[in-house]
Amino acid sequence: MPGPRCQPGVSRRHRAGTGGGVDLSPVDYAIEANGLGKRYGRRWALAECTLTVPAGQVIGLVGPNGAGKTTLLELAAGLLRPTTGTIMVSGRVGFVAQDTPVYAGLSVAGHLRMGQALNDRWDAGLARRRVIEAGLDLRQRAGRLSGGQRAQLALALAIAKRPGLLILDEPVASLDPLARRQFLDSVAEAVDASGEGITVIFSSHLVADVERACGYLILLAASQVRLAGPVDSLLASSARFASLDDLVISYLREGSR
Repeated sequence: MPGPRCQPGVSRRHRAGTGGGVDLSPVDYAIEANGLGKRYGRRWALAECTLTVPAGQVIGLVGPNGAGKTTLLELAAGLLRPTTGTIMVSGRVGFVAQDTPVYAGLSVAGHLRMGQALNDRWDAGLARRRVIEAGLDLRQRAGRLSGGQRAQLALALAIAKRPGLLILDEPVASLDPLARRQFLDSVAEAVDASGEGITVIFSSHLVADVERACGYLILLAASQVRLAGPVDSLLASSARFASLDDLVISYLREGSR
């Protein structure tokens, strides 16, 4: 489902069966997938995925375990190559994986120095400000941080790259309710502070998190897109549902018949 237009950017196109390439034509979306699929042996992790993801919004990607959420996000991040179809991504990508990987023996400050050394557009001031606002001790080793603190560090590293697209793959799955709420609030604050029309795509199997943080919804089930659109419009067009959770469950039940 097409989303609203945004400022033109640079796209990176990944085609099935190729080494990928760079398409420098102007684009007006964050992600566009056409007939996208990824197969492992005889099993399709994602199949016939066609959608356009609007830019400049926080987008929720929901679905049951095994629906293909991580596969879609890793294809968008360039970590996987498609088996079929194409995917185009606008601009630089920041990626936070589900286990929010950090280096246990490296201090918070050491992570920031590493980020600066590896990224030519690194915003050192933003990175330092994000970790201080999250209450992180710059001298603390990452291995001694709590799960919520590691998630905040991973978010700071991704945001400081100044990405056009920030991908968060179930980053709050293992966090307690308070840490989850703090992380989601941090995402919203980071988007507001960026001032560059950043797009965030946030996957979760917890619809309540998506309803709180996101303005656009994509529902994946059985490796295919079942529903996509602005949250307000989806709820307005389905008045019989009291919440987004009810709407998602209804689509999942229909798809299982």
